[in-house]
Amino acid sequence: MPVLFEQFRDHNGTVVVFASGDPLFYGFAGTIQQFDPAANMKVYPYFNSIQLLCHANNLSYASLVTVSVHGRTWDELDNALITQAPILGVLTDQHKSPSAIAQRMLEYNFTNYRMILGEDLGGLHHHSSTFELNDAINYTAYPLNCLILIRTSRQAFSHGIADHLFYGLENRPNMITKIPIRLTSLSCLDLAERHVLWDIGFCTGSVSIEARRQYPHLRVIAFEQRAECSEIMDRNMRRHSTPGITKVMGDFFETDLHIYPVPDAVFIGGHGGRLEELLRKLDTILPSRGRIVLNAVKEDSRWQFTAIAQSLDYKLSEPMVVRVDDHNPITILMAEKR
Repeated sequence: MPVLFEQFRDHNGTVVVFASGDPLFYGFAGTIQQFDPAANMKVYPYFNSIQLLCHANNLSYASLVTVSVHGRTWDELDNALITQAPILGVLTDQHKSPSAIAQRMLEYNFTNYRMILGEDLGGLHHHSSTFELNDAINYTAYPLNCLILIRTSRQAFSHGIADHLFYGLENRPNMITKIPIRLTSLSCLDLAERHVLWDIGFCTGSVSIEARRQYPHLRVIAFEQRAECSEIMDRNMRRHSTPGITKVMGDFFETDLHIYPVPDAVFIGGHGGRLEELLRKLDTILPSRGRIVLNAVKEDSRWQFTAIAQSLDYKLSEPMVVRVDDHNPITILMAEKR
């Protein structure tokens, strides 16, 4: 594209671009705005593919949310499904096809949608069909297609997943951040205003999953050293319909962290007795106003966190002590980088 736009600039005259549909809808007009923001542009649009599919099925699209997985990640679709958008228009590609989308939705328990598929819309073989997701996974669509997902029912949702609904480590039922601690810790992280959360020592994945459900816009990167937790996390993500969490297995201190998005929120679920080293490592990564939350069981962890955060000139909040049933009290500590 840069080469093409250099040719456009060298041309002393009007450039005419023919594009199908609406070029401002994931189209070439957006490309022009990206590569030549100062261009004097006049657009003569037609209906886009999602509109044509709505017209063919007499669907009102005033509240329709459009997402694209065409040459992109699953993020837009995942986020819209987690929020349970009532009607979704989806632009597909060869790999993220209608059958692949249906399979992913079923894998993560998004069973409360039906699919309307449009093929070769505006072409000689234009056609639309309605599928249940179980049927769509076996259907091979025409290469040029798009689809609409219509929510048939609303899945139950609560701010706080009961602890017993998580798969856990065998014979270690207490190895989970309990629901009151989990929700308070997420509140301390101020995630509505954050973009990237690192969950260090995810274990069952309860904190990552809760954060992903409540804040679908959030990129969640979850780190864990224990190999057996990998499958537990996968099972819990599927059970609680939370695709899109990036799972990183291995020793955090030996992981190349530069390949992951920089966090502005960090939850420390485990530190392997290396809390000072961990906090100093995070300090080299966190941006200004980045937040760290630690749940401390031992008084030594509380003292150490406070002392190191002060030495790094972090702003400390008043500790909160929470006790759940007959478990040991937990001190929730939060520090914000100045």
